[in-house]
Amino acid sequence: MNDQVSRAKQSARLIIETRYPDCDAALLAGSFVRGQATATSDLDLIVFNESVADSYRESFTSDGYPVEAFIHSSTTIREFFRQDRERGRPSIQRMVTEGLVLRNHALLAPLKAQAQTELLAGPPVLSLAEADRARYFLTDLLDDFIGVTDRTEGLGIAARLLEQATDFRLRTSGHWTGQGKWLIRSLAIVDPVEAKRLTDAFEAYFRLDEKQAVIGLLEQWLDAQGGRYFEGFSIGK
Repeated sequence: MNDQVSRAKQSARLIIETRYPDCDAALLAGSFVRGQATATSDLDLIVFNESVADSYRESFTSDGYPVEAFIHSSTTIREFFRQDRERGRPSIQRMVTEGLVLRNHALLAPLKAQAQTELLAGPPVLSLAEADRARYFLTDLLDDFIGVTDRTEGLGIAARLLEQATDFRLRTSGHWTGQGKWLIRSLAIVDPVEAKRLTDAFEAYFRLDEKQAVIGLLEQWLDAQGGRYFEGFSIGK
């Protein structure tokens, strides 16, 4: 354990002792645990208290760190497992799996085992209707990108397109997706070649206003799932 992680863990333990002295268990998760912390990284804490009926989160600073604390019981966190699995974005499973134990309790072992099992199993397979919906909305946004001539509008469309296309690639391929920094990171984990193609293509647009690499790549991704989709799509009918 390096000095950065050791200091973070020491500060996290102090938070648990002073702010949550009656908790049953606690974990330190996030970028410090993964060795990816930056100057602005916060301490992500999961605090277990079996007496709480509803989960909640708190944000505060301590010992120079910004802190995000997620307070759960073993029941409420399992509900978050379910929600994250359904949306294909395993934020809480990842935090529980990787979390360093700050205060131990018998409830942790089965929760860690469940979180790891769900991570390894992957998300639910998209239904045909869900895949078609994703294909339609990516087609629609890609057409907006192709047609836009105003640079300012193009930047906004491209930002949305980067997120939507990455999510499309991951979910239609049966993989977990992510949010923020975990979106591209999730693609890089399962397909580093396509992740680099994606970043290179969007770099060409953002830096040089060149669209073709983005268009060509996303059309390939659409083709792999049946191609562009517009004619015949219906929702809410």
